Amino acid sequence: MPTRHDIRNVAIVAHVDHGKTTIVDAMLKQAGAFAAHQQLDDRMMDSNDLEREKGITILAKNTAVKYHPKDGGAPITINIIDTPGHADFGGEVERGLSMVDAVVLLVDASEGPLPQTRFVLRKALQQRKPVILCINKTDRPDSRIDEVVNETYDLFLDLDADEDQIEFPIVYACGRDGIASLTKPENGTVPADSDNLEPFFSAILEHVPAPVYDEEAPLQAHVTNLDADNFLGRIALLRVEQGELRKGQTVAWIKRDGTISNVRITELMMTEALTRKPAEVAGPGDICAVAGIPDIMIGETLADPENPIALPLITVDQPAISMTIGTNTSPLVGRGGTGKGADAKSAVKQRKVTARQVKDRLDRELIGNVSLRVLDTERPDAWEVQGRGELALAILVEQMRREGFELTIGKPQVVTKLVDGKVHEPVERLTVDVPEEHMGAVTQLMGVRKGRMDNMSNHGSGWVRMEFVVPSRGLIGFRTEFLTNTRGTGIAHSIHEGHEPWFGTLTTRNNGSLVADRAGAVTAFAMTNLQERGVLFTDPGTEVYEGMIVGENSRSDDMDVNITKEKKLTNMRSASADSFEAIVPPRKLSLEQSLEFCRDDECVEVTPEAVRIRKVILDQNARGRASSRAKNA
Repeated sequence: MPTRHDIRNVAIVAHVDHGKTTIVDAMLKQAGAFAAHQQLDDRMMDSNDLEREKGITILAKNTAVKYHPKDGGAPITINIIDTPGHADFGGEVERGLSMVDAVVLLVDASEGPLPQTRFVLRKALQQRKPVILCINKTDRPDSRIDEVVNETYDLFLDLDADEDQIEFPIVYACGRDGIASLTKPENGTVPADSDNLEPFFSAILEHVPAPVYDEEAPLQAHVTNLDADNFLGRIALLRVEQGELRKGQTVAWIKRDGTISNVRITELMMTEALTRKPAEVAGPGDICAVAGIPDIMIGETLADPENPIALPLITVDQPAISMTIGTNTSPLVGRGGTGKGADAKSAVKQRKVTARQVKDRLDRELIGNVSLRVLDTERPDAWEVQGRGELALAILVEQMRREGFELTIGKPQVVTKLVDGKVHEPVERLTVDVPEEHMGAVTQLMGVRKGRMDNMSNHGSGWVRMEFVVPSRGLIGFRTEFLTNTRGTGIAHSIHEGHEPWFGTLTTRNNGSLVADRAGAVTAFAMTNLQERGVLFTDPGTEVYEGMIVGENSRSDDMDVNITKEKKLTNMRSASADSFEAIVPPRKLSLEQSLEFCRDDECVEVTPEAVRIRKVILDQNARGRASSRAKNA
């Protein structure tokens, strides 16, 4: 069959923070993608604000570099897909792999293969993609290159790779310095026999198969991602499998439900470095973008109108975690950060607080996020949103919050399924790296959460690696407690492992909540008297309402408290006199920590200015009646 030797399509997959985006930056710079005078940022592919803040890749993105071989041959276009390393964004990984012919597996020279490495590699092996192993960060002082290579071979064997897949080439690199070599360097050093990424480019050209096609086959192009443009509207990113796609061409659009309609390609673009440029034609193996089809969806096919043949739809793993997202129902809805002042009034006009606005936004998210599900609930202003993991759902809420939405978020729950009449729940494989002195605390923590230890290894460096199989429920609220118990030194990563029979009742949070019993502003006097009762979450002057959670109780039950109490005046003293007792700084909870903290009868109120935890039933008396009814039942 004919082969296109002027193009290569490759995805870079790795665990979180093993250096994917950094090495793509170096490839772009060394391939001459930028002019000498251009101001370049670090991690150029992480264009999203949340990606830069969290230091992780959330959305799969594609770029293209023109590589000029050293022997003077014709330039070769290398299309590179930068995929997320976190399993919560696995839908992005599966879409990225559908666009390429091989993968570069990036592994940290010190940390070795971790759970997300297993996840992305399993997806690549299932799709029969050849693998190039790149050992990155060889300059780390604690690097252990030989052991990491052996661990990677073990991982391939564990994932039932065949002989062809195990015979992978190995490249050693320091992505930050833009240096790669085929010769193993000493531990803790940069490769000495190279000063650029030339060996890395050569390995890609040699081991990534060039796209093959059938000259007689009709047009087939697979939609793998969506984007939007203010002028062009919805843009579909696709890979041309067979035939040619031209600007102005009329093609058959095969939808997910099997119906076919003819549409015209109004604009055709190809990626060069980080920009899309207009093009006239895209051939087999090309990754391009088209405009002119307003309702096109991921997984659909553009085909020849005379002979329309659909490509298989992209399938993704089923969701494991769900939570309820609804409109904000608190007394402070639409009132800004404090509910006072001219700034708050002007901000209210930008608020998105209606059920219609929330539903429209969730529907828009479904267009580009294939791993998400949105289901109706009994209430017309709330929806059950299902996703891969807690982080993926928290990212969605954070994005909506920054767009001006006010929401009420329920406690994350697991998505169960029935197998042979028995309830099965999702389980995770958790890998923990901790100093030896914290091993007992972590084992005890996992015991409470019904975790089962599968493996334990000690590298002799004072650190221990433990692997647990634990129900996904047990990991909700786990990270904060884990970091506290390990004094902030522990590293934990988890990956979905399948479903097992229901593990029984889990009690993960032993302490109750301090609940405000009236509306008002928090006073320093009240905080001074309450701080011995537990840990407070609010600053003096913060506006609270009845049913809002203002702290964590030191005991197991909830306590209603008056955190707005003022110091009384007397004939002898002013209200501010004798206030010498220091206030312990309150604990500020992020959105993820607030979701972890929630109990079943609690939810999180999210606004652009604040994240508040509250009781589902705000009225103190109604809450008491509901709890007594639950006990009697």
